[in-house]
Amino acid sequence: MEARRKARAGIDPMAARSKVETAPTFLAYAEKLIPEIVKEYSNPKHRQQWLNTIKQYCRPIHKTLIDQIGVPEVAGVLRPIWTTKPETASRVRGRIERILDAATAEGFRKGVNPAAWKGVLKPLFSSPVKRIERHHAAMPYDDVPKFLPKLRGAEGLAPKALELTILAATRSTETLAAKIPEFDIAAAIWTIPPERMKARVEHRVPLSTQALDLVKSLLVGRTERDGDFLFPGAKKGRPLSNMAMAMTLRRMNVKGVTTHGFRSSFRDWAGDATAFPREIAEAALAHTIKDKAEAAYRRSDAIERRRKLMQAWADYCDGQITGNVIPLRNGSVAG
Repeated sequence: MEARRKARAGIDPMAARSKVETAPTFLAYAEKLIPEIVKEYSNPKHRQQWLNTIKQYCRPIHKTLIDQIGVPEVAGVLRPIWTTKPETASRVRGRIERILDAATAEGFRKGVNPAAWKGVLKPLFSSPVKRIERHHAAMPYDDVPKFLPKLRGAEGLAPKALELTILAATRSTETLAAKIPEFDIAAAIWTIPPERMKARVEHRVPLSTQALDLVKSLLVGRTERDGDFLFPGAKKGRPLSNMAMAMTLRRMNVKGVTTHGFRSSFRDWAGDATAFPREIAEAALAHTIKDKAEAAYRRSDAIERRRKLMQAWADYCDGQITGNVIPLRNGSVAG
């Protein structure tokens, strides 16, 4: 009966049946697509979060064929978490939308994306709660010289990873995934490849004498099992856990401070206590610079000027310099 109706409507029943059979389920398609999507993320944690949100929150449509998902199905996924977990719900909606967009591009779907916000889901839901920007809790830079000796007295590899993170003003993921071939000991430069940088641009870190000595100490007594990671983890071929440095702070009873916050400590110190140009400090943090003049300056790398800044920071952290640090023409600093 249904076959005759389709035939009268000019639809080939066999072709229609074949198309339905080739359309994958939502989960099967998502698992195939997500590895491609997450290549744009440098942080492994963010990559894993993509798949986790789909597996955890999209269960009602896991087994639904991708071409059979409409507004009711998407709304059914979002309603249980829309008000209780607004940020997560907004993220899930966006990820469903991207997956369905890809399915349309591959010919598995047609028509309007049922996960789109404007003109589709917006009339059915309250506006998403806007995320409150929270800055990473930072240790006041005045306290860093008092903290560093205590950190150096802590045992284990994680405190050393945190020390390098502080001295180099790097992100925790950049430090933890550091590999020995990235370090040019003779030139005292650590080159972080673009795939591990937030901005996807290679970043050269000039190492202060303190940071260089730390790296050298980590190269002593290594075993084959350690591999290339400067900070090898418990599992062979893996670096330290991304929670290792946070746990170090917790064990040291340092409250209200995050690992990432030490970058803010460095930036506040550079702005308040030194006369180094703003663009030098921003380049040291590998920040994306929107101003065209500053961006041109950033492209020039300014490695030697950044070296003076990083050495001044390390000397300050060591308690060798107090008060304001003013760079002089000959490259030395006055405190």
